[in-house]
Amino acid sequence: MASEITYAEVKFKNESPAPVVKVPPESKKPEHHPQKYPLWLPWSISLLLLLVCFALVVILLVVPFCHSTDQPTALQQQFLEWNCNSMVPQGTARGWTCCPKGWKRFQRSCYFLSSDTMNWAESEQNCTGMGSQLVVINSKEEQVFLSEQIRQSKEPKPDNFYIGLFAEKVGKWQWVDKTPYNVTAAFWRKGEPSDTLDENCVIIHRDTELPNNWNDVRCLKYHRICEAAAVTV
Repeated sequence: MASEITYAEVKFKNESPAPVVKVPPESKKPEHHPQKYPLWLPWSISLLLLLVCFALVVILLVVPFCHSTDQPTALQQQFLEWNCNSMVPQGTARGWTCCPKGWKRFQRSCYFLSSDTMNWAESEQNCTGMGSQLVVINSKEEQVFLSEQIRQSKEPKPDNFYIGLFAEKVGKWQWVDKTPYNVTAAFWRKGEPSDTLDENCVIIHRDTELPNNWNDVRCLKYHRICEAAAVTV
């Protein structure tokens, strides 16, 4: 008879547990925070702000008269000080209308009313030298505006002012800029022009009732009105 083999699970109560080996904790290394921005960044920001300020100064003070696409007018080349009004002309993005300091502005023109006197040829030469011309009057509104400016002058109190109308031949009136002379748009005093041989120049008479105050005179010494197109920026 074959012998049987019996397996039995035996537990020993006094068996010692496996020893636990304690590993010392690793020493904690100090945390290293990466730098949030490079050292040169604050300097770059400061420089950028300085450049922005400089650009604003250029835009406000220089650009109005130095457009890269525009050639400066003769008037701009003659004057450094200007008075500007914020009025946006239709059809343009520019918002300032400017005249030289001391000049009067009306619509799109600038006017200079002199305090000294010259003969007609000297007056025209003086206006041309300032980048303008003796005034050419194109409307009743312009005529009334200029007449009122003359009346508002106080010291010294000027009397008569040359305009840009003259005659090389008796009765053949023409404007200095070649604008056709239109007798229906003229503002002669009653009884004028006299069309005499030696009265080839035209003045605005200060104390004549508006708007008809033109008078043909000899080309002696009078005040003058110069006109130039206003600068839009």
